[in-house]
Amino acid sequence: MMGLLQLAARHGRAALVMGLLTGLLLPDLAARLQPWLPHMVAALLFLNAYRMGYSRAVGGLRDGLDTICAVALLQLALPLLALAGAALLGLAETPAALALVLMLSAPSVTGSPNITALLGHPPETAFRLLILGTALMPLTVIPVFLLMPGLGALDHLADVLRAAGRLVATIGLVVLAGFLLRRLTLPNLRPDQATAIDGLTMIALAVIVVALMSALGPALEQQPWLVLQWMGFALAANLGLQMLTYAVVRRRAGSGAVAVSVVAGNRNFALFLIALPAATTEPLLIFLGCYQVPMYLTAILMRRFYSRAAVSSER
Repeated sequence: MMGLLQLAARHGRAALVMGLLTGLLLPDLAARLQPWLPHMVAALLFLNAYRMGYSRAVGGLRDGLDTICAVALLQLALPLLALAGAALLGLAETPAALALVLMLSAPSVTGSPNITALLGHPPETAFRLLILGTALMPLTVIPVFLLMPGLGALDHLADVLRAAGRLVATIGLVVLAGFLLRRLTLPNLRPDQATAIDGLTMIALAVIVVALMSALGPALEQQPWLVLQWMGFALAANLGLQMLTYAVVRRRAGSGAVAVSVVAGNRNFALFLIALPAATTEPLLIFLGCYQVPMYLTAILMRRFYSRAAVSSER
């Protein structure tokens, strides 16, 4: 068993590609897995917390302050800038503007530490951004919702805040459970044990990808041109934002620059689809499916970019 898990850890990027293809080619399987998505995401978060342990995940005072600044930039400054740009262009009420602003307002996806690790960089910064970004979301989302056309209604905001509160509570309990169990069972993690946990995490991530693709396969058959348009938009929003963020923060963030950039492009956009009314979110469901593609291919598509950028910055 240990050998199989270590094999999965070594081929994590291939596992993600297989998950994407499985979700597209086997829509019935994806649909069966979709109701279990919240449980699988919680399990992935638990594995991340268990793998890192409290001391590595939390870091020192400076790490905490830097993380707060990064959250303010990613979840408050960026969506407000996007909203201002859309308003200047007269596009603030279009589905694309709504999708972009909601994406930028969301905290990190649960898999961002794993994606960062697959890129060969330390995942701790991504984990801190995930935890603190989720905790601060009830505060950072308020000005964005009040200014975004169609979202400023108090009942919409209240629904989002309630959903964010539930998410914060769930993440807090799962992370504490992971830290506690690690302390009780494996306080000194051996390298082979760490690799085995990484393999289990990759398997969990690949299964989650299958479930996330449940809406995209049928849409690709029924509205292929619309899916292609949303796919181009999702690729530009995710990967383009990663490149832009890395160019801005790579000198300031140091070894955490890749993690910050990964989080910048990969957000928990689905949170808003749960909280907002169907009339608002229905046009964005295809975008959500398309958004999974650059998210879980980041470890492949962006690996060369981050490697080249790191080499050029060292010269």
